[in-house]
Amino acid sequence: MSRTTTVHIDLAAIRENIQTLRAPLAAHRFMAVVKADAYGHGAVRVAQHIESMVDALAVAFTEEAVVLREAGINAPLLILEGPHTASDLALAGKLNLWPVIHSDAQLEWCKTLGADLSRAWIKLDTGMHRLGFAVERYADIRDTLLSYGIGEVTAMSHLASAEEPDDALTRAQLQSWEETVCGGPDSTSLYNSAATQHALSSPSDWVRVGYALYGGKIKGLPGPAPLRPAMQLTSSVIALRQVPTGGSVGYGGRWTAQRDSVIATVPVGYGDGYPWGAADGTPIEVNGQIVPLAGRVSMDMVTVDVTDCLNLSLGAPAVLWGDQPAIDDVAAHSGTIGYELMTRLTPRATRVYHT
Repeated sequence: MSRTTTVHIDLAAIRENIQTLRAPLAAHRFMAVVKADAYGHGAVRVAQHIESMVDALAVAFTEEAVVLREAGINAPLLILEGPHTASDLALAGKLNLWPVIHSDAQLEWCKTLGADLSRAWIKLDTGMHRLGFAVERYADIRDTLLSYGIGEVTAMSHLASAEEPDDALTRAQLQSWEETVCGGPDSTSLYNSAATQHALSSPSDWVRVGYALYGGKIKGLPGPAPLRPAMQLTSSVIALRQVPTGGSVGYGGRWTAQRDSVIATVPVGYGDGYPWGAADGTPIEVNGQIVPLAGRVSMDMVTVDVTDCLNLSLGAPAVLWGDQPAIDDVAAHSGTIGYELMTRLTPRATRVYHT
């Protein structure tokens, strides 16, 4: 195939990131979150590569878990949204999945299906108000689930602003969590990617790590030892044009040349998942040099100001994100977050895996 737009997935980088993240967390059990097709990296390939390194995997819903089981993944699998229907819960028992129980409807399904579950996780709403039982119901729900024959239970919650440990909401959630689970008999899980990078003292036997696995930077955090980005979106230059001073480029003529300029066209666009909202000046690496986006992103192409690039020719390599520029930098120029860019890539761009 002649189109060069490619998503490179570095599986070795994910393994290295796990080792980096686990080093200060030796006392905790480590769960790798592979929902949303492993944040766009390919859930089956990622799970196959890291299964032996982690204590469990997590996905969002039952269908994602079924894909992994059918691919031969035998690691414990947590269903973060829990069962959507009673049949989902029955499948959890059949496939040895760990469902999150966060509603009275799910609790009712457990009455007849719970005996087939080796473990269930109780989601507690400590203040995010998205999913979960009121914390004061924890003891009763725990006892109810165990009476239904479920083997073990784990208490879990989710921090709304884990990257801001001094935030009033974070402090309130931590207080609620500690008052509910401290000294209890069950295993616990509170920490996500951001929380693992703070010295939080709240109990969390399990850590659930997603974005950081793939080298994403958590807002406002320096992080542990540097994490390696596991995804690189690349392409190449297919056209070079001279644009005179005052000439405009792209839809709506958004970018106007302030000098006689050279514009490179790169065949990647929002049809591939590159953000339509990327502003002029969004960094792109062309032939090893960071240059600015010039003009509105098209479905299939972007245009870049390469006036200051020397000896540039057709076919020159372009990196939309990876080591440089970082995906979070591109996201910041596009009014979004790196999580969205990772997970929005379409199948048009060829995926190549590196081990």
